[in-house]
Amino acid sequence: ALEDLDGTPVINLTQVPLQGWSSLVKRVVDIVFSALGLLAGAPVFGLVALAIWIEDRRPIFFQQERMGLDGRSFMIWKFRSMRVDAEAQTGPVWAKENDPRRTKLGAFLRSYNLDEVPQLWNVMRGEMSLVGPRPERPEFVEQFKEDISRYMWRHVSKPGMTGWAQ
Repeated sequence: ALEDLDGTPVINLTQVPLQGWSSLVKRVVDIVFSALGLLAGAPVFGLVALAIWIEDRRPIFFQQERMGLDGRSFMIWKFRSMRVDAEAQTGPVWAKENDPRRTKLGAFLRSYNLDEVPQLWNVMRGEMSLVGPRPERPEFVEQFKEDISRYMWRHVSKPGMTGWAQ
C-alpha cells in the first residue's frame, strides 16, 4: 500500500513480499546477473583495485557490518573510498556529499557508484539481492527503529544494491 511519510510517498509492506516461485525466480535472476556482472566487470575491477593500491595502498576492499533479512548481520563488500581511519575520531557516522574523509580516487568511485560494485559478491552469496531495501549499519538500525514507525518491516526481504530509495 502507498502511504505518506512527512510528504514523501512510501510503500508499506504488510506481508512477506515474495514467496514460493516468485522468490525462486528472484534468486535465479540475482545469481545470473551478479555472475555476469562479476565476470564482465573483472577487468575494470582489477584496474580499480590497482588504482586504489597506487593511491593509498591497502586495503583495497572495505568491509562493514550491515543488517539484512530477518535482522541478521552480514559483512558488506565495497571498494575502499575513504581513508583507513575514517571513523577513528567520530565513530559511526553517515557519509556526506564532498565528505573530507574520501580519498581522491574515492571521490571518483563514489560519484559513479563504482565503490558499490563488489556488493555483487554479497548478492552471489545470498546475503543481498540486486533490488531491495538499503542495508543499514546496526548502529543506525537501533536509532531508526525507535524513530521511524514500522522501520523493521524492511527486514522481511533481502537488502538490495539498489531499490526504491535510490
